Amino acid sequence: MTQSTWTAVDGYFADLLVKEDSALTAAVEDSDAAGLSALQVAPNQGKLLNLIARIRGARSILEIGTLGGYSTIWLARALPADGRLVTLEVDEHAATIARANVARAGVGHLVDILVGKALDTLPQLEADGAGPFDLVFIDADKPSNPDYLAWSLRLTRPGSVIIGDNVVREGAVTDPTEDDPRVVGVRRFTELIAAEPRLTATAVQTVGVKGHDGFVLAMVTD
Repeated sequence: MTQSTWTAVDGYFADLLVKEDSALTAAVEDSDAAGLSALQVAPNQGKLLNLIARIRGARSILEIGTLGGYSTIWLARALPADGRLVTLEVDEHAATIARANVARAGVGHLVDILVGKALDTLPQLEADGAGPFDLVFIDADKPSNPDYLAWSLRLTRPGSVIIGDNVVREGAVTDPTEDDPRVVGVRRFTELIAAEPRLTATAVQTVGVKGHDGFVLAMVTD
């Protein structure tokens, strides 16, 4: 199996089941044109986030890591008319692109983009009485994942869903000698989830247009 096969399979199912509209494709194009890293989720992964949020019946969503707002659009489109999505982005340039992208997608009125280090804005959210959130999507700097998990637990309630992206790292997560801070971060993140009595979770590895990676899916139980 090769990357070309994985990409072709993703394309086959995305063409049949996902059907991106012009706002989603433009969000990727404008992010690329603005020089943002091409780290957004794949179309089928975006649709998966949308479906999970809809199945959960989410009315409030927290996203840690906005980039150009591609996943933000998918998640916001799962919300009811009075729903709310708060997304945290460290880079003002990326946040500017994301604001334009979510506005063009027709979900700007549902989305608050907060600029700054997430470990600074998360305490402010708590102080402002934000949450509890029904769903948290963690897709930012991996070394901080353990801290993001701790804050996610503070800002959720039983029944809330927590999703952590990019946890497989092309299989490097299985190597205990790997010292890449991103791998160390996701290993610690997963170990903390496993040890947390308030969570029940699984992890799924994926192959596709984004290569070999995967995600953790957890639910707050108590």
